[in-house]
Amino acid sequence: MSKFLFAASALSALLIASPGFAQSLDTQAVHKRALVLDSHADIPSDFGVGPHDAAVDGDGQVDLPKLERGQVDAAVLAVFTNQGPRTPEGYAKAKAETDAKLAAIRATARRYPARAQLALTAADVEAAAKAGKRALIVGFLNAYPFGQSLDPIDQYYAAGVGTFGFVHAGNNDYADSSRPSGEPRVEWKGLSPLGKAAVPKLNRLGVIIDVSQLTPDGVAQVLALSKAPVIASHSGVKGLIDAPRNLSDAELDAIKAKDGVVQIVAFSSYLIKPGPDYVAAVAAVRQRYGLPATFVRAADGTETLPEDKRKPYHDESVALYPKASVKDLVDSIDYAVKRIGVDHVGIASDFNHGGGVVGWSNEGEAANVTVELVKRGYSEADIDKLWGGNFLRVFRQVEAVSATLRK
Repeated sequence: MSKFLFAASALSALLIASPGFAQSLDTQAVHKRALVLDSHADIPSDFGVGPHDAAVDGDGQVDLPKLERGQVDAAVLAVFTNQGPRTPEGYAKAKAETDAKLAAIRATARRYPARAQLALTAADVEAAAKAGKRALIVGFLNAYPFGQSLDPIDQYYAAGVGTFGFVHAGNNDYADSSRPSGEPRVEWKGLSPLGKAAVPKLNRLGVIIDVSQLTPDGVAQVLALSKAPVIASHSGVKGLIDAPRNLSDAELDAIKAKDGVVQIVAFSSYLIKPGPDYVAAVAAVRQRYGLPATFVRAADGTETLPEDKRKPYHDESVALYPKASVKDLVDSIDYAVKRIGVDHVGIASDFNHGGGVVGWSNEGEAANVTVELVKRGYSEADIDKLWGGNFLRVFRQVEAVSATLRK
């Protein structure tokens, strides 16, 4: 590096780190200019109907009015179902639920073409943002509904799925979960043979592979098998909070080495520690629902409860955890940036499934995250990367790998 470039770089770093520089940025303008992308949010089972119609500013955390108010340009909406019995009947029921959610996301773009667009490519995301529309990326989480078959991957890709996460809270026929429940903790030692076969299929199709919720062995196996970068669509960092869902420093390093991105999630239990009375409070809720009092995690046991009790139990358990703030979220972003660099970190909410922090409780408050990033001294270019630029880079790289493999 020349002396001139070195001096310029040093001056730039000094300015960015100074409070005066941060205050000089017009936060509202920075947020407006950034391509703001939330890489993981859930939708209710009745999304698109009545009070949960996407055009209604309702009681959910994600809808078109909130996305517009928060100037969120793009969101990955998850086609997701909870774990259930690994039987033909269980698979069929779960598949019907994911099919309905997929149809509801597609219908939103069709019903409100002036406000939303289904984004199948990175270019689609950018075009929608330029046109003032919300880009809807279809994400998929938990291969449980696919049972012991790879065929649904093709079906879902053809219908617009752009990201694929193997597991949720419970092992399935594709992989082990970092939060197994009611089953052997280690079943496949990472990915099953089926899960390993899914990786090259996803690469060839051009689907972004999502390693959130996998065990460390599963993460390592995906990284070894994939020819494209991956994302962790909604994860925390174990260096701050030692939760099984959070990623260790070694996992962060490995995702960086693959040129991937870790999207830090706005979920309180992955950002801050609970209070001293938390374990006893959760045990009391568990006993009221007929579950063993022994604490494992806030959401544990939902797979063994009757379906009508799962959501109330989950909501009560999550509500007991102290609420993190935007500051706590950016603390974890800071940790990841210092560990693996700003080119490999992003932002996610996990709204409608326990996500949300004080200051970013729904999509309409997304600008508050930008305010905190500016306070910390992040440059506008870095904020662009954190909000959407890094995700889109991976999206484009996945598309390039797919084009090469298809040849």
